[in-house]
Amino acid sequence: MPEILEIVMLLCFGASWPMNVVKSWKARTAKGKSLGFLCMILLGYVAGIAAKLINPAYMAAFSEKWYVLFFYVLNFAMVSVDFCLYFRNRKLDREAAK
Repeated sequence: MPEILEIVMLLCFGASWPMNVVKSWKARTAKGKSLGFLCMILLGYVAGIAAKLINPAYMAAFSEKWYVLFFYVLNFAMVSVDFCLYFRNRKLDREAAK
């Protein structure tokens, strides 16, 4: 049951990232984005993934509970895309300012 609740938490956090990535792609600007916020979110997902990987009880049951780690990695990937788009959009902002 704890894994199910953890997945619900990850799904709730992760549900907004695909929409945010699309918004960042279409907006073509970094205005209103916080690099620090994105870094903190990425760090949080890295910590969550590391916690799973160093937890002996979780790793012993990995074949039955792999899906929990999957959602951490999926969310990390979505935030990473938004992180990359931040730099693309910042470059576009600088070019537009010239």
